[in-house]
Amino acid sequence: MISHNRVDMGISPQQQVKINGRPVMIASYVEEDRAAIKPPMRNAFPAEGESYMGGSSTGNIYETTFAGRNLEDTFAMIKAFLVEEGYIDVPIPTDVDELRAFQLSTRNRQVLLFEDNGYVHNPVKILFPLDRRKKSTLILKLYNEAAEKHLLRFHNKWED
Repeated sequence: MISHNRVDMGISPQQQVKINGRPVMIASYVEEDRAAIKPPMRNAFPAEGESYMGGSSTGNIYETTFAGRNLEDTFAMIKAFLVEEGYIDVPIPTDVDELRAFQLSTRNRQVLLFEDNGYVHNPVKILFPLDRRKKSTLILKLYNEAAEKHLLRFHNKWED
Protein backbone atom coordinates (compact mmCIF):
# COMPACT_ATOMS: atom_id res chain seq x y z
CA MET A 1 0.00 0.00 0.00
CA ILE A 2 1.34 3.45 -0.91
CA SER A 3 1.03 6.14 1.74
CA HIS A 4 0.43 9.72 0.65
CA ASN A 5 1.04 11.22 4.05
CA ARG A 6 3.28 14.31 3.72
CA VAL A 7 5.40 13.13 6.64
CA ASP A 8 6.01 9.79 4.95
CA MET A 9 6.96 11.56 1.72
CA GLY A 10 9.50 13.80 3.44
CA ILE A 11 7.69 17.03 2.52
CA SER A 12 8.77 19.95 4.65
CA PRO A 13 6.40 22.80 5.61
CA GLN A 14 8.33 25.05 3.20
CA GLN A 15 7.42 22.72 0.34
CA GLN A 16 3.67 22.82 1.08
CA VAL A 17 2.09 25.56 -1.01
CA LYS A 18 -1.47 26.36 -2.02
CA ILE A 19 -2.28 27.82 -5.41
CA ASN A 20 -5.89 28.91 -5.90
CA GLY A 21 -6.73 27.02 -2.72
CA ARG A 22 -5.37 23.71 -4.01
CA PRO A 23 -2.40 22.05 -2.29
CA VAL A 24 0.71 21.89 -4.43
CA MET A 25 3.95 20.17 -3.42
CA ILE A 26 7.24 21.63 -4.58
CA ALA A 27 9.75 18.96 -5.46
CA SER A 28 13.31 19.24 -4.29
CA TYR A 29 15.91 17.67 -6.52
CA VAL A 30 18.71 18.29 -4.06
CA GLU A 31 19.50 15.64 -1.49
CA GLU A 32 19.40 17.27 1.96
CA ASP A 33 22.50 16.89 4.06
CA ARG A 34 21.02 16.06 7.47
CA ALA A 35 24.35 16.88 9.15
CA ALA A 36 24.22 20.42 7.74
CA ILE A 37 20.78 21.11 9.19
CA LYS A 38 21.32 23.00 12.41
CA PRO A 39 19.02 22.75 15.39
CA PRO A 40 17.21 25.93 16.49
CA MET A 41 19.24 28.35 18.62
CA ARG A 42 17.12 27.60 21.68
CA ASN A 43 18.38 24.00 21.57
CA ALA A 44 21.97 24.81 20.53
CA PHE A 45 22.85 28.24 21.94
CA PRO A 46 25.88 29.87 20.27
CA ALA A 47 29.13 29.63 22.23
CA GLU A 48 31.07 32.60 23.58
CA GLY A 49 32.55 34.71 20.78
CA GLU A 50 30.52 32.91 18.13
CA SER A 51 28.95 35.02 15.42
CA TYR A 52 25.51 33.77 14.40
CA MET A 53 23.12 35.23 11.83
CA GLY A 54 24.62 38.71 12.10
CA GLY A 55 24.63 38.79 15.88
CA SER A 56 27.12 37.85 18.57
CA SER A 57 27.03 35.65 21.63
CA THR A 58 28.69 35.67 25.03
CA GLY A 59 27.55 32.09 25.54
CA ASN A 60 24.92 33.45 27.94
CA ILE A 61 23.38 36.23 25.85
CA TYR A 62 22.90 36.47 22.10
CA GLU A 63 22.39 39.98 20.73
CA THR A 64 21.56 41.20 17.25
CA THR A 65 20.03 44.28 15.67
CA PHE A 66 17.20 44.26 13.16
CA ALA A 67 16.43 47.23 10.91
CA GLY A 68 13.78 47.22 8.22
CA ARG A 69 12.05 49.81 6.06
CA ASN A 70 9.83 50.70 9.00
CA LEU A 71 9.19 49.42 12.52
CA GLU A 72 6.44 47.07 11.31
CA ASP A 73 8.85 45.32 8.91
CA THR A 74 11.52 45.13 11.59
CA PHE A 75 9.14 43.60 14.11
CA ALA A 76 7.93 41.08 11.50
CA MET A 77 11.58 40.03 10.94
CA ILE A 78 12.06 39.50 14.68
CA LYS A 79 8.86 37.46 14.96
CA ALA A 80 9.96 35.22 12.07
CA PHE A 81 13.45 34.83 13.59
CA LEU A 82 11.99 33.81 16.96
CA VAL A 83 9.80 31.16 15.33
CA GLU A 84 12.72 29.77 13.28
CA GLU A 85 14.99 29.63 16.31
CA GLY A 86 12.56 27.75 18.58
CA TYR A 87 11.03 30.58 20.62
CA ILE A 88 7.51 30.15 19.22
CA ASP A 89 6.04 29.54 22.70
CA VAL A 90 7.34 32.80 24.20
CA PRO A 91 4.55 35.38 24.27
CA ILE A 92 5.44 38.59 22.46
CA PRO A 93 3.39 41.66 21.53
CA THR A 94 0.93 41.03 18.72
CA ASP A 95 1.86 44.15 16.77
CA VAL A 96 4.00 47.29 16.79
CA ASP A 97 1.41 49.35 18.65
CA GLU A 98 1.46 46.84 21.50
CA LEU A 99 5.28 46.78 21.39
CA ARG A 100 5.43 50.58 21.63
CA ALA A 101 3.45 50.40 24.88
CA PHE A 102 6.58 48.87 26.46
CA GLN A 103 8.88 51.68 25.32
CA LEU A 104 10.04 53.89 28.18
CA SER A 105 8.82 57.43 27.77
CA THR A 106 11.82 59.05 29.44
CA ARG A 107 14.65 60.62 27.48
CA ASN A 108 16.95 60.45 30.51
CA ARG A 109 19.92 58.38 29.32
CA GLN A 110 20.85 57.41 32.88
CA VAL A 111 17.48 55.74 33.39
CA LEU A 112 17.67 54.08 29.96
CA LEU A 113 21.09 52.60 30.83
CA PHE A 114 19.66 50.67 33.78
CA GLU A 115 16.15 49.81 32.56
CA ASP A 116 15.15 47.64 29.63
CA ASN A 117 13.62 49.98 27.07
CA GLY A 118 11.20 47.58 25.43
CA TYR A 119 9.47 44.26 25.85
CA VAL A 120 10.93 41.55 28.10
CA HIS A 121 9.65 38.03 28.68
CA ASN A 122 12.14 35.39 29.73
CA PRO A 123 14.27 34.50 27.71
CA VAL A 124 13.51 37.20 25.08
CA LYS A 125 14.10 40.97 25.13
CA ILE A 126 12.98 43.18 22.25
CA LEU A 127 14.45 46.59 22.93
CA PHE A 128 14.35 50.03 21.38
CA PRO A 129 17.78 51.60 20.72
CA LEU A 130 19.02 54.44 22.92
CA ASP A 131 19.30 56.64 19.82
CA ARG A 132 15.66 57.60 19.22
CA ARG A 133 16.52 58.69 15.65
CA LYS A 134 16.74 55.01 14.69
CA LYS A 135 12.98 54.68 14.36
CA SER A 136 12.98 51.42 12.39
CA THR A 137 15.58 49.60 14.49
CA LEU A 138 15.06 47.03 17.26
CA ILE A 139 17.58 45.11 19.34
CA LEU A 140 16.91 41.46 20.05
CA LYS A 141 18.53 39.78 23.06
CA LEU A 142 18.09 36.08 23.71
CA TYR A 143 19.24 34.52 26.97
CA ASN A 144 20.64 31.02 27.29
CA GLU A 145 18.14 29.24 29.51
CA ALA A 146 20.66 26.49 30.31
CA ALA A 147 23.28 28.93 31.62
CA GLU A 148 24.07 29.22 35.30
CA LYS A 149 22.43 32.27 36.96
CA HIS A 150 20.17 32.63 33.90
CA LEU A 151 17.24 34.34 35.67
CA LEU A 152 19.45 36.75 37.56
CA ARG A 153 21.25 37.67 34.34
CA PHE A 154 17.97 38.11 32.46
CA HIS A 155 16.61 40.49 35.09
CA ASN A 156 19.89 42.50 35.20
CA LYS A 157 20.75 41.26 38.69
CA TRP A 158 23.94 39.41 37.66
CA GLU A 159 26.86 40.44 35.47
CA ASP A 160 29.70 38.22 34.33
